[in-house]
Amino acid sequence: MMILSLFGTNGVRALANKELTPEMALRLSQSFGAFLRRRSNKKTPAVAVGTDTRITGAMLKNAVIAGLLSSGIRVIDLGIVPTPSLQYYVKNATVDAGLVVTASHNPREYNGIKLIAGDGTEFSHEDEAVVEEIYNSGKFTYADWSQTGELLADPNANDLYVGGILSRVDQTAISGRKLRVVVDTGSGAGSLTLPVLLQRLGCQVLTVGAQPDGTFPWRNPEPVADALGEMSVLIRMFNGDLGIAQDGDADRAVFMDENGEFIDEEIMLAIIGKFVLQKEKENGTKTGTKIGPVVTTVSTSNRLTDIAKEAGADILYTKVGSIDVGRKMMESCAVYGGEGNGGMIFPNHQICRDGGMAAAFVIESMIKNDVKASQFKKMVPEYFNAKTKIKTSPKDPKSVMEKLTADILSPATKKEIGYADADTIDGVKLRFKTGWLLIRPSGTEPIIRIVSESKTKEEADKFLKIGEGIVLKNLEKK
Repeated sequence: MMILSLFGTNGVRALANKELTPEMALRLSQSFGAFLRRRSNKKTPAVAVGTDTRITGAMLKNAVIAGLLSSGIRVIDLGIVPTPSLQYYVKNATVDAGLVVTASHNPREYNGIKLIAGDGTEFSHEDEAVVEEIYNSGKFTYADWSQTGELLADPNANDLYVGGILSRVDQTAISGRKLRVVVDTGSGAGSLTLPVLLQRLGCQVLTVGAQPDGTFPWRNPEPVADALGEMSVLIRMFNGDLGIAQDGDADRAVFMDENGEFIDEEIMLAIIGKFVLQKEKENGTKTGTKIGPVVTTVSTSNRLTDIAKEAGADILYTKVGSIDVGRKMMESCAVYGGEGNGGMIFPNHQICRDGGMAAAFVIESMIKNDVKASQFKKMVPEYFNAKTKIKTSPKDPKSVMEKLTADILSPATKKEIGYADADTIDGVKLRFKTGWLLIRPSGTEPIIRIVSESKTKEEADKFLKIGEGIVLKNLEKK
């Protein structure tokens, strides 16, 4: 049998019913079931299962449920839920793990499977590797006919999740302001939670694309600026205070200001970090404790780095991917973390990306600090970024990265380029006196990503050209 590598940066994702078939989903859930039976001291472990709104979700969910029941796992079907809603349920209910059928922000034709640990966090890469080994070996656990799992349903997961967010913010202060908020959930799973959450916070809410629809008729699940034109228009027509859009499984949130202008995700990651650290500093002053660290990836803007240093907090870096960020946050008792893609993590709520919690926290911060969304940009350091990607053949990214890393780290190249230092946490990152350059392989596509940053656009472009030159030179050597 061919050995398959299943897990990417964030779970399993592939073209639905072509690459990710019901047979594959069945086999993967059998592998998951065998893993849980080996690790759990319970006779019948329980798993919560949910989906986003994709039309292939029901097909794959039923295959997943069959595999788990076959393994002797008790299954609780939560229906359509945002990924952080399922994670909150797993964290707070009497279940041992979770599984969500979602491809997050990927286009309509994709679907995926993400495994959730018993504490509501994403499965570690190490545990994913064990599940993958079981998948490839076929060493499943088949329960006796009399001990196949029980299938239950719980329709209350989203209510539990919304209630959890409400308990973390000042509802009285928020409801007193009655902010006008335009919401675009893109027909994804957030359609069932974000409008309800904001209404319960006393906001006046106008929705677009907030009907669950797995064909995603309004836009693709990725909430990029170019896809949010209607929300921008409605903010201006509605005289709104804020716009919020989510991806397909609502673990990420992006924002527009009261003028209908898209706010860069790196700016949002930094400004939310500023507000979190402000709160932590106030609490630390009262209790005499030091502020915990902030965790982010090597690709994140120095905006967040500068803000953390200003607040006296350490900042720790990981590989790109929410799994790595979450694990490092757990290890370091971090107070905040995330990536510059709309994925923010609030550990006092739960250690996972959470678009609903991000929305509520932003609204609370606007009110408590008496600021408009258009002022966020001026409240964080200014940097300029440039990015590009270079395609390789499917087998090339790893070998190309090995070659160019060796090339870059050589004394001759260091002297030629003139960088100050480098790290290899994820790909290779070069730090210059006035900025940085990151070259890393994609975790999901046969491409090399190149990102640069500096205080001026000219310098950022200059660093990007250096990166392109290095990649192209090493591609020619193959």
